[in-house]
Amino acid sequence: MSDTAKPSDDNRRAAPDALLVNIAHYVCEYRTENIEVIETARYALFDAIGCGILALQSAECRKRLGPVVPGVTFHNGTTPPGTIYQLDPVQAAFNIGTLVRWLDYNDTWLAAEWGHPSDNLGAILACADYRNRHMTDTLPPLTMQHVIDAMIQAYEIQGILALENSFNRLGIDHVMLVKIASTAVATKLLGGDRQMIVNALSNAWIDGGTLRSYRHAPNTGWRKSWAAGDATSRAVRHALMAINGEMGYPNTLTTRQWGFQDVCFKGKPFLLNRNFGSYVMDNLLFKVTYPVEFHAQTALECAVQLHHTVKDHLNQISHIELHTQDAAMRIINKSGPLHNHADRDHSLQYAVAIGLLFGTLESNHYSDEVALDPRIDQLRHKMKAIEDKQFSADYLNPEKRAIGNRIIIHFEDGSIQQACIAYPIGHRTRRNDARPLLALKFKDNLSKHYKRVQREQISALMMAHDELLAMPVDKFMERWKVA
Repeated sequence: MSDTAKPSDDNRRAAPDALLVNIAHYVCEYRTENIEVIETARYALFDAIGCGILALQSAECRKRLGPVVPGVTFHNGTTPPGTIYQLDPVQAAFNIGTLVRWLDYNDTWLAAEWGHPSDNLGAILACADYRNRHMTDTLPPLTMQHVIDAMIQAYEIQGILALENSFNRLGIDHVMLVKIASTAVATKLLGGDRQMIVNALSNAWIDGGTLRSYRHAPNTGWRKSWAAGDATSRAVRHALMAINGEMGYPNTLTTRQWGFQDVCFKGKPFLLNRNFGSYVMDNLLFKVTYPVEFHAQTALECAVQLHHTVKDHLNQISHIELHTQDAAMRIINKSGPLHNHADRDHSLQYAVAIGLLFGTLESNHYSDEVALDPRIDQLRHKMKAIEDKQFSADYLNPEKRAIGNRIIIHFEDGSIQQACIAYPIGHRTRRNDARPLLALKFKDNLSKHYKRVQREQISALMMAHDELLAMPVDKFMERWKVA
């Protein structure tokens, strides 16, 4: 919009923006019977909660959990997995969303805009559990089949909006899309009709975009680990208000000067290159073996592959080339000091250095203690990240969705060692390889928090497809309370 343009003085309200109507229609009408998609959603559910259980080992994470006001308990409230709190649905969503995302180990989606679709579980589980505990006088209780359906829908809304619309290039954080997707499905789970969903969505868009400054140097910090919890809790608040009769603002996207597109998107309309269905869940990316920012996943796999070859010759390395995609260049290409855990787990160079040194990467490798190892910075100083145009093209190609990285290690004698991987272990093309490893990851995460009998019961439920889908949501949530 030009500087001289003025908003219309016509106060007549038009029909709701098409995108709001489209999302509401999808949430009310769509359900898939595709067994593979449902199975992927089942793995995504348990993998995300398992990541949350592992996050409970972090003292920084535990500081953010519980009620807003210490000591306040919501009667018959939702207990986030692995905790003792009883919370209202808004704060339960914050807790669950924070747990799932804390370690950056949950599933992911990479497109023009990246993100983590399982961030939406905060709203989905909190609202479904709340409905079963407090709304059964007017609404039938929900089963885990409804949770799976809501997951598929929330993943789809977040992911399809991300395909062609790059919020990060405008400085807007991707949790904006978590808030939109969670608002839609939360309103439906709480019994909202199509108009209520449109109303709630309009308010979610009015919130505008969260700045990405906490994800990037020199400001990288803990907020990137609780931002999704904040977004999903905000979504529940909008859903509850819409259920209670809060009005909507039908043209919040397209109103000249004051709408989201003019204010936050430089006047550009949103682009949708496919209808909402189950595309995102079907093409979901799992973080199977390493808690690393996903644009660096294949780089880390390359580093682990090279570890045994180079571990005894680190001092003979002249320089290291990291060939990667444009997205990695913008998000995780970092030189100079890394100030904390959150800074390190979003550094391509740090992840590669750890892989070369140790042949693996675990959450504790981002700690201050490990970071003191002088060899890490010595290797980082020898690295140069370079965009590979083909990797960038394959990354955006909807038929490939590759996340390629190549490491070329140059030694002082002129010799080289290199590795190149296009598709990480969690990619759809490697799904069969990933499932047994996801089950092992899940069991290992549970072992950090639960005693043997309880974790065996939970692990059995993960594989009991029919029993899980028929289980009431509140009974499912009870399974996660520490016995």
